[in-house]
Amino acid sequence: MPWNRFAGGGARGRSGTVRLPYTDRAEAGRVLAARLATMGLEGAVVLALPRGGVPVGHEIARHLRAPLDVLVTRKIGYPPQPELGVGAIAEGGAPVFDDGLLARLGLREDDLAPTVEAERAELDRRVAVYRSGRPLPPVAGRPVIVVDDGLATGGTARAAVRAVRGRGPSRLVLAVPVGAAETVRSLEAEVDDLVVPVAPWDFHAVGQWYRDFEQLSDADVTAWLRRAAPPGGESRGGPGDPGRE
Repeated sequence: MPWNRFAGGGARGRSGTVRLPYTDRAEAGRVLAARLATMGLEGAVVLALPRGGVPVGHEIARHLRAPLDVLVTRKIGYPPQPELGVGAIAEGGAPVFDDGLLARLGLREDDLAPTVEAERAELDRRVAVYRSGRPLPPVAGRPVIVVDDGLATGGTARAAVRAVRGRGPSRLVLAVPVGAAETVRSLEAEVDDLVVPVAPWDFHAVGQWYRDFEQLSDADVTAWLRRAAPPGGESRGGPGDPGRE
């Protein structure tokens, strides 16, 4: 089910078949870029969620001739079962919790303060690795495209778009190659534009929709960002920024 929902209109983009599984994240990025290219996003900034969203975002930025940077997020796990996400946090934003899940688990947000603190520390570490102290590019008054490689529960994407919304973009777009239908629907109200070419109900994991879904390292992320930097090593985020790391 294509799910291209644009501000000021209903669903659009049912033409154009997406062949699944995607070969890899780069192909998925090219599919998204073709849809985004028709949306009038001149002057946009592409913010990719590391690690998997970065190769997707690289293709979008390349095709749209837009600056690429990362927006670092971390899942907040249930302490006895850390793989179970009960919330998420994005740089520059407050923690976002799944209130229904917290209630079912008998947890309060305050109970997760140590976990949030640990995830903030890891988030800060990754920001330092990826940017070497350079801040996020300015986004106030310009379109922002937030990109990931897929939506399962949507916790980190929700935290990301809320953090970006707080920075005052003129238009906020969430672009993801594939997402669970229920999750995609739940994120509609969070953004101005939602572009998800495939949103199946039978969704078990993001990796099932890719032939090549290798795990990426911090070194992979910095390599993709270096590729996106313009000649001369100057960041696309604006004049005077250091080269991407």
